[in-house]
Amino acid sequence: MKSPLPVRNGVNATRMRMPAAGPWATAMEYVLERFNHVDRDGIVDRFRRGEVKALGGDVVTPDTPLNEHTFIWYYRELPVEARLPVELGVLHRDEHLVVVDKPHFLPTTPGGMYVQESALVRLRVMLDMPDLVPIHRLDRMTAGVLLFSANPDTRGAYQLLFERRRVQKTYEAVAGVRPELQFPLTVRSRMVKSRTYLLAQEVEGEPNAETRIELVDTADGAAGRVGRYRLSPHTGKTHQLRVHLAAQGIGIVNDPFYPVLLPETPDDYTKPLQLLAKSIEFTDPLSGRPARFDSRLRLSAFPTMTQ
Repeated sequence: MKSPLPVRNGVNATRMRMPAAGPWATAMEYVLERFNHVDRDGIVDRFRRGEVKALGGDVVTPDTPLNEHTFIWYYRELPVEARLPVELGVLHRDEHLVVVDKPHFLPTTPGGMYVQESALVRLRVMLDMPDLVPIHRLDRMTAGVLLFSANPDTRGAYQLLFERRRVQKTYEAVAGVRPELQFPLTVRSRMVKSRTYLLAQEVEGEPNAETRIELVDTADGAAGRVGRYRLSPHTGKTHQLRVHLAAQGIGIVNDPFYPVLLPETPDDYTKPLQLLAKSIEFTDPLSGRPARFDSRLRLSAFPTMTQ
């Protein structure tokens, strides 16, 4: 369903489903009870200002009956967010795609305590492109190449590339070194991730996750002897690369989850997770020509990293 309210300050309006019946005479009464912990006057003011709308653009007033609309849209009152001390770099921009270097610590999309401080909202505001939508995602702690669709008419063609695994992604990581491991190494396992549990886990069963690991170079760094690894995931399970390296006894430098979950602490911007989405390749579905985008970022824990 298309929102009747435009993107505002880079953020989409929120959609709410209304009950078909209940003890509430109006839609506003239901909203006030559902969000009774929120500023009541602020909610009433939004209805009075005509900032609550239904599908098709009908204004939902303080007197609109409860069952007149199935869905309503409204703007959330967002808290002021401290700006994260990281910056996005635009690698490519045309009428169909925007490709960026996402820094560590910046989430791809709004969620939880990060709304304005997400790659999507920052880009919409910075480029004045409210129709931007991410085609894929990177974890908040992972940096590197990230693609956004700029044109709703061609969005589906690029989304299909990812759905049909016609995209080649290459990552780099800095991790420990185990001389007894033989590279290149292909790791296959069955991974599961519960919505109620923070970590992904490897379990018995048919493999559903596959990663090719290559050791590119080694050096002595602040964390001891470390290796620079090239990672080629054949699948895209949550935390797949972090889990697969940790399972080989070579956990990624500065990983607070794997192999051991560390106590939650504030972000240390001097110690980002040493994982980078280095490049992405595909055949452009519109032109039919090969396309490749490479990150310009570097992983700081490997002292002599070069191209």
